[in-house]
Amino acid sequence: MLLAYPFRLFFLLTGIFGALAVLTWLAMLHGWLHLPAGMPPALWHSHEMLYGFVPAAIAGFLLTAMANWTGLPPPRGYRLLALGTLWLAGRFAMASTDWLPNWLVATIDLSFLPVLTCYAFLVLRRAGNSQNFPLVAVLVLLAAGNVLMHLSLLGLATNYGHMGEIVALDTLAVLMAAIGGRIIPVFTNNWLIRQNRPQRIRRQPRLDQAALLATVLMLPADLLSPASLGAGAIAFAAGMFHLLRLCGWQGWHTWREPLMWILHVGYGWLALALLLKGLTPLSATLGTSVWYHTLGVGAMGTLIVGVMTRVAVGHTGRSLALLRGTQPIYWLVSAAAILRVSAALSGVIWVLYAAALAWVAAFALFAVRYAPILSRPRADGQPG
Repeated sequence: MLLAYPFRLFFLLTGIFGALAVLTWLAMLHGWLHLPAGMPPALWHSHEMLYGFVPAAIAGFLLTAMANWTGLPPPRGYRLLALGTLWLAGRFAMASTDWLPNWLVATIDLSFLPVLTCYAFLVLRRAGNSQNFPLVAVLVLLAAGNVLMHLSLLGLATNYGHMGEIVALDTLAVLMAAIGGRIIPVFTNNWLIRQNRPQRIRRQPRLDQAALLATVLMLPADLLSPASLGAGAIAFAAGMFHLLRLCGWQGWHTWREPLMWILHVGYGWLALALLLKGLTPLSATLGTSVWYHTLGVGAMGTLIVGVMTRVAVGHTGRSLALLRGTQPIYWLVSAAAILRVSAALSGVIWVLYAAALAWVAAFALFAVRYAPILSRPRADGQPG
């Protein structure tokens, strides 16, 4: 059944790899593991989280969502297996630089995102679904950022590794803003209606446009004038727009429903990350690591577990409720975010270790508890 729908395979891979990648990084920090040879450990860590972990989650969500948007069947069976194998090959290649030549590692790892991008473009074009082409552009930017990372790993342009990180972080901020802005207010409004609550969320199209535009402008600003006051001002404006947007969605009404409040918390981390990014050029105490991890651990980690836990039950014919005993996933990923940002601010090593262990526990618990429903037929007997 893992090959029956993209979310099944890729969400399970996301959970397993999310735990293993950070556990490996923790072992490297402690000196228990020396992997991979010839590569700066910090660069390996950022690459595998931004270009390994996150693309698996994107593939699970995007390929599943496109079937709903277009009415066309998603990749299943051998096609899905081939795509999953390509992603896995990249992870093994990135862990094998001590015995594989760097050019082969780059070739293998760089294959997944272009294949995913081409598939998404062809499906959307076939369905005449041009309004979702911006998501294809996001995938193109991610693929380009991965190229920059590998140019650095190959020693051709050593400063490009940092640029690859920035491209990924800024592009993923756009993706979270676009997808979050699409699903969070709709899910919230539908939940309020089901609860017979009189509240109705406030959506302001001009504010939505301003938030997205400011977030999109961060990337050219960072590439043209990195760490400048101008780039910081754009990021701060984007953070304020996202905060106002989030307030309009009135997430505080959903505090009794974990599947809802986790999405609002994740979007709140996005707003905070961009505010911190905007303040970084003005502060001697705010290093780039602070907003990096506010965005990466806080926003990405929280939204990924929020979306995966919701889609997993909704698309397997179960009631739209968190599985029993799995709310600790949300508490653990939230603790990981708070601790990791605290570690970036304080430099205290045990706080960093605690953050890593909380993250590992969150994604390991997801993999263990959700593997049964991801690998079994739908509860309602329907295909998919």
